[in-house]
Amino acid sequence: MVLCLNVILFLTLHLLPGMKSSMVNLINNGYDGIVIAINPSVPEDEKLIENIKEMVTEASTYLFHATKRRVYFRNVSILIPMTWKSKSEYFIPKQESYDQADVIVANPYLKYGDDPYTLQYGRCGEKGKYIHFTPNFLLTNNFHIYGSRGRVFVHEWAHLRWGIFDEYNVDQPFYISRKNTIEATRCSTHITGINVVFKKCPGGSCITSLCRRDSQTGLYEAKCTFLPKKSQTAKESIMFMPSLHSVTEFCTEKTHNTEAPNLQNKMCNGKSTWDVIMNSVDFQNTSPMTEMNPPTHPTFSLLKSKQRVVCLVLDKSGSMSAEDRLFQMNQAAELYLIQVIEKGSLVGMVTFDSVAEIQNHLTRITDDNVYQKITAKLPQVANGGTSICRGLKAGFQAIIHSDQSTSGSEIILLTDGEDNEINSCFEDVKRSGAIIHTIALGPSAAKELETLSNMTGGYRFFANKDITGLTNAFSRISSRSGSITQQAIQLESKALKITGRKRVNGTVPVDSTVGNDTFFVVTWTIQKPEIVLQDPKGKKYKTSDFKEDKLNIRSARLQIPGIAETGTWTYSLLNNHASSQMLTVTVTTRARSPTIPPVIATAHMSQHTAHYPSPMIVYAQVSQGFLPVLGISVIAIIETEDGHQVTLELWDNGAGADTVKNDGIYSRYFTDYYGNGRYSLKVHAQARNNTARLNLRQPQNKVLYVPGYVENGKIILNPPRPEVKDDLAKAKIEDFSRLTSGGSFTVSGAPPPGNHPSVFPPSKITDLEAKFKEDYIQLSWTAPGNVLDKGKANSYIIRISKSFLDLQKDFDNATLVNTSSLKPKEAGSDENFEFKPEPFRIENGTNFYIAVQAINEANLTSEVSNIAQAIKFIPMPEDSVPALGTKISAINLAIFALAMILSIV
Repeated sequence: MVLCLNVILFLTLHLLPGMKSSMVNLINNGYDGIVIAINPSVPEDEKLIENIKEMVTEASTYLFHATKRRVYFRNVSILIPMTWKSKSEYFIPKQESYDQADVIVANPYLKYGDDPYTLQYGRCGEKGKYIHFTPNFLLTNNFHIYGSRGRVFVHEWAHLRWGIFDEYNVDQPFYISRKNTIEATRCSTHITGINVVFKKCPGGSCITSLCRRDSQTGLYEAKCTFLPKKSQTAKESIMFMPSLHSVTEFCTEKTHNTEAPNLQNKMCNGKSTWDVIMNSVDFQNTSPMTEMNPPTHPTFSLLKSKQRVVCLVLDKSGSMSAEDRLFQMNQAAELYLIQVIEKGSLVGMVTFDSVAEIQNHLTRITDDNVYQKITAKLPQVANGGTSICRGLKAGFQAIIHSDQSTSGSEIILLTDGEDNEINSCFEDVKRSGAIIHTIALGPSAAKELETLSNMTGGYRFFANKDITGLTNAFSRISSRSGSITQQAIQLESKALKITGRKRVNGTVPVDSTVGNDTFFVVTWTIQKPEIVLQDPKGKKYKTSDFKEDKLNIRSARLQIPGIAETGTWTYSLLNNHASSQMLTVTVTTRARSPTIPPVIATAHMSQHTAHYPSPMIVYAQVSQGFLPVLGISVIAIIETEDGHQVTLELWDNGAGADTVKNDGIYSRYFTDYYGNGRYSLKVHAQARNNTARLNLRQPQNKVLYVPGYVENGKIILNPPRPEVKDDLAKAKIEDFSRLTSGGSFTVSGAPPPGNHPSVFPPSKITDLEAKFKEDYIQLSWTAPGNVLDKGKANSYIIRISKSFLDLQKDFDNATLVNTSSLKPKEAGSDENFEFKPEPFRIENGTNFYIAVQAINEANLTSEVSNIAQAIKFIPMPEDSVPALGTKISAINLAIFALAMILSIV
């Protein structure tokens, strides 16, 4: 058991937030650096900015009191899109961008609804990715439904910043308590209300029926609704219903409802939201403010996004001549300039060895002639030493010389060498306000590169021997403006080692969300292969159709005229040379329509650095607009400095590393360390055999849509919640392929490659469910692995108790269930087990609590699972529960109709 606890503690300490780099800092009780970004597709509206300011100002005071005078919002930046008119009060952003913002303001996709929510898929206590408000939410008075906007912001901020979860459950709105009473899922239980089923409201009066018990579950029938009383005395909890005027605090250990079947209890092992908040980094060294007056209102900076400015800073030192690195760099840089960088961007180029030279000052990308002027200056000879700082300073000069500010500009720094003086320009880099993306090429690239990316909010990549690592890295560095339809999308990136005189065939699906600006690129190492490409309608493109670069970069490119045909494209490559050679195929495209978002995939690790034996989590998000894409294959490939690869299938099953099922976030633990150094991540997402679909359900981690209240004996209803119908025709997605880089991460403390004893237990079971069938209890859960969520556990321990608290606090002394017949399945499989709860006496209303642990072959034990409840319920003939009368007249029923139209397409 000691081994188990030590490992679990280690996991908790090391699973830190990953790829997204927020600029928020907490200094002297005040939050600085919050970025709220407006999407370019949102029409210009001064009222939007005004309401954002009012929301944050109100939220600051509410947050200050909710955290017992500990924190407030001090400085907030509002990022205005380029599509809005310029004004004198708008400043130039530095590293602030839409893609890295803490809060985004964007229209929903498919009129998805206006519920504010937080994209949050980490563990308990881990930061979320962003808060999403729709313009309609910010411009319309919804306080009856959600509460005031300031209160809603604090609810979402708690998700985003402190990694806590909601204390309601729309899928299980009621539960049976240990006192055998039916309770609404809430925190705290001091919040009071009534339970009714609403039917039609003809002629100004509404009919309610009694909430009856379901004969199978013992709970209320499916349509039973909890309506809170408008007037309450309970102060908790902000994570349940901040719309109630009395609610001003988070649930504490004293007021927390550990029984409620909500995500907070599931993800945080029954801890209260306040306990998790107090354990956060923010509160470790933050004491309550002693001043009598509340802090001043937040200050706001209005920043307007500028046109994209990118300068390539490319290494041409002597070491770049090894392993074809200079050729590969040129091939990847050419691909970036022709296929990835958005038209209208300003692009410059610097090359460096021991000295640096500006090859191109900033040039606006408009047509092929511009590309050729820049690519013509790509270096053809590698020699000299390596001075990264001189390269960076020349990059800044190239930007400034073209009358552009380095603030908010981007530098793509590629190098394979070490530089002992790189630290000398860190202060210059900070002052510049530029964003630096680093690409480490080969195992000897300067170890300080990642520091440059981290301090400026840039991406970090590691590329090894073949060209695909570089093309994947360059393809990932697209605009951060939020204009997804303008960004390049990678459909394929494959390296193929072909023996002499042999042919290889392949396919690439082009789906209906993409097809503009589509390129097929083939590279080779010895001799140009014979190329045949065929579109879905049978039209063929041959070798002569592929344009070969004049600078002999050993690549050939075909741009498909107009919009590429939807369907499966096939290619065939014949190596005409007698020797084996490496061929690569890369396919990029852009959105087909400016109004229909393409399917996109992004990936990252749970953190940038890991110290063995800390596990990491691989995350991949696949979505269209803001809708999750389900039912697809997502494969992660992790590569070490010496070329060793680990392949992982990522899952969206709500088990193991995956927090929520069917949210479009595919995840898996990574534990297969293979020495120290840099590791790279790429992810391939594929939809095959027409299995892909959109998840049209509302997202989790959002403020609760309140159907109505009871006030002075009257039921006051809000407009009915807009429900998304499961329109299968609209939810279905055709086959597609996406490939994306997840950047790089660094490992230390790992043993050398070889067989090592297991140090990781099976992952915690988080989806245990239990129900009675006659006198037997049936259990179901997702199987963990031998090592977290990989392999097969050795055995299970199942324990049962009539006391929730006894099982929670003293699992090892609860009654043991005989599991001799239970053989664990492979990780990710569905497990089912049935047993008779002997020696307990079973009668109507008997309430059992069950939990499970898994043990692996090294005798390491998982954490105790979530606690499942099974109730023996025998329905009575007149079994019903009193509700608030059977008919409420028009006089006693007030229905608030808000001045808004809610519709779902």
